[in-house]
Parts: sequence; C-alpha cells; structure tokens
Amino acid sequence: MPPTKQVLKAECFLCKLIRQQWRALVWVVFILIITGIPGSYIPEVVTFWDWIQPDKVVHIAVFGVLSFLILYNARTQYLESSRRYLYVVVAVGMASSYGLLTEVLQRDVFVGRSGNVYDVLADILGAGAGWLVFRWLQRKKIWENNQPNIN
Repeated sequence: MPPTKQVLKAECFLCKLIRQQWRALVWVVFILIITGIPGSYIPEVVTFWDWIQPDKVVHIAVFGVLSFLILYNARTQYLESSRRYLYVVVAVGMASSYGLLTEVLQRDVFVGRSGNVYDVLADILGAGAGWLVFRWLQRKKIWENNQPNIN
C-alpha cells in the first residue's frame, strides 16, 4: 500500500527539519558525548558559592551555543515572523530541556557522573544567553547580505 499524503508530508517535514537544524543536531550529539564521559575528577557542588566555578561557565557556554544554533538555523523564519517570541521560547526551551535531560542521564545512567541542580540552572542561563547573543548579532546586521533584518 503506498504511503498517504500525510505520511509523505510528515517525512518531508522531518527531512527539512534535519537539513535546517543539522548544526544543532551535531552539537546535541557532542553535548551527549561530553556529558557522558566519567567525571570523577570534577568536584561536587556543596554550597551556592561553589556554584561559581569553571564547570558552570562550561555549562553556560555549551547550552548557549545550542540555543544560538537552533535560532541561527531558523533565522530566515525567525526574521520573517511576526511571532519571533515563539522561536525564542522553542530554542531556549529545547536547550534548557536538553540540559535537564543530560543532568538526569548523569544522575541515573552515566557511570561516574552525578546530576546537579546548579548545572541545570547554568544550562538554562546559557540557553538564555545564546538567545541574547543571537539577538545582538542580528541587531548588528551580521546576516544583512543574505537575510532580512528587523528594526
């Protein structure tokens, strides 16, 4: 029996999404690999003041890059949309959710790793920072030659 039009549309949508978001997908795999490496040498966070350490800067950077890549890959749609906030919510939400997932995996699956609520907070902060960097670059008209700009 041949596939229905709905199935073909769904397959086309998935193919388009993968082609559009391949950079972010590669970054997602990279994050999964680095968060799954045994980290017995990484110190545990005990107090709030211990939260401010190089490990958290890495979390902010890694998940900032992820939300930036999601937005960058969808920049044409973002820039042409009257509902840009939806793209921001999706990008920051996806990056934050993935940060939470990696912490759960570190706690429950990966050997020699432990999940940490402060790491999740750093992941969320990084996801938001990725959007801010995207917005700043967009306002600087970095993509002026090949993409529409907003005022």
